[in-house]
Amino acid sequence: MSPDAERRAAWRASLAVGLAVSAYGVSFGALAVASGLTIAEACVLSLIMFSGGSQFALIGVVASGGVAAGPAAIAGATLLGLRNGLYAIRVSPIIGPGWAKRLLAGHLTIDESTAVATAQPTLASQRVGFWATGAIIYIGWNLMTLLGAVVGDLLGDVRQFGVDAAAGAAFLGLVWPRLRALQPVAVAVGAAVVAAVLLPALPQGVPVLVAALVAVVVGVPNLFAARPRTNEGGAE
Repeated sequence: MSPDAERRAAWRASLAVGLAVSAYGVSFGALAVASGLTIAEACVLSLIMFSGGSQFALIGVVASGGVAAGPAAIAGATLLGLRNGLYAIRVSPIIGPGWAKRLLAGHLTIDESTAVATAQPTLASQRVGFWATGAIIYIGWNLMTLLGAVVGDLLGDVRQFGVDAAAGAAFLGLVWPRLRALQPVAVAVGAAVVAAVLLPALPQGVPVLVAALVAVVVGVPNLFAARPRTNEGGAE
């Protein structure tokens, strides 16, 4: 494949992923308003935080515990957002030198921009994939957040339509595609069981933090990852 064809393929992948993820911002805007945020607060959150999973985690805790759950919500969202720092290690060679460029890239380093970039075969197409995906999603996500927040505000208390229950479903939708091996399944099940057991006994938001700690303890050592099998003679 020629370099031009590779760049065009990266643009197509960026557009497809970017439009799909951007549309999802409508859900966040509506859920944010249902959780008690104003339209302006929902929009500022998307502009500054710009991390879908962390945003849903934040409003999910706030919705269940109100203002009192704010510290737990922020802590939980921060823990979830730390994964973007790990992505930065992978995309750093793609971005290249220049502090201003790296500062901007840091804001656009999310699941989708990393995935599209690293899926491309050459450095040039990887850069197209990263910047195009990040820019499309950033613009689209924020526009859709505004639309969802306005629609949610016009509808009044959207919880009467069951929209507040979509927070858990939306978050599950973000996690589900990653549950393809024993290790992530073990982490997800362990964290979910711990959160469910502690929910009746601890203040709102605290079970989420404990579950996140369990996920880190189980996930970082890679306890349940598949091990390479060898023949009895020691050869692969």
